[in-house]
Amino acid sequence: MQIAIVGLGKMGGNMVKRLLGGKHDVVAYDRDPAVVASLVKEGATGASSLADLVSKLSGPRAVWVMVPAGDPTEATIKELSTLLSADDIVIDGGNSNFHDSVRRAASLAEKKIRFLDAGTSGGVWGLEVGYCLMVGGDKSAYEHVLPALTTLAPKDGLGYFGKAGAGHFCKMVHNGVEYAMMQSYAEGFELLKASEFGYDLRAVTSVWNHGSVIRSWLLELAERAFNKDPELKELKAWVNDSGEGRWTVNEAVAHAVPAPTIAAALFARFTSRQDNSFAMRVLAALRNEFGGHAVKKA
Repeated sequence: MQIAIVGLGKMGGNMVKRLLGGKHDVVAYDRDPAVVASLVKEGATGASSLADLVSKLSGPRAVWVMVPAGDPTEATIKELSTLLSADDIVIDGGNSNFHDSVRRAASLAEKKIRFLDAGTSGGVWGLEVGYCLMVGGDKSAYEHVLPALTTLAPKDGLGYFGKAGAGHFCKMVHNGVEYAMMQSYAEGFELLKASEFGYDLRAVTSVWNHGSVIRSWLLELAERAFNKDPELKELKAWVNDSGEGRWTVNEAVAHAVPAPTIAAALFARFTSRQDNSFAMRVLAALRNEFGGHAVKKA
């Protein structure tokens, strides 16, 4: 089928390649003409603007937006809404807040433009193994783009979950769970490293990845990381968050659902960004005041 991809970064560019490998007709656009040109060499049809991209599509047009969440996605979809026609399809594959997806679906529906929110997981490995896709929105639009979705996803890695917002809500919770899993692994490896046994952490991950109940793809990635840098000396202990962990915790509060592990994992990421934490200095001062415990002077 014919489909357009807007945003050709690490994921968007690889999605174009995977679709081309599935013999789809892909129109590609990015603000960087060099990126577009590189994919044209691989078989994509290049576009110089959103208007040019829309002009190269046959109706009903299907445009997959793969730009950063927030203002870039908002601006892109807003412009597309002025260029597309009734029955066309906009797919947001970024990490958008599900509230925004609900709103965008309603706004596009006023122009009879169909909308899908496609939570997309797979990262840089998606080109090789496929992208796990969690989709919400217009069912007829889902059925229209199903050939492309089937190419992008691995076997059994595609699901339609209902009305607009369902896809991005599912991806939000997915990322919250991911936060907790990563934090659990991180704490476990720190305890192993702190012990008196001098563990080879790469060897531990290798053993755990075979038959263990905690084996996972994340653990395989940990093994790769320890193979490249056993002490992780090349990295700083600073961890960002994409926003979806925060949204997951906010929704847990809104629905009165206890999610202490996910919340703790999110706060641990905040802690990683602090240098000489004021809270920890307060803690040290209090211990010194009430018990005369030793402190370290700056």
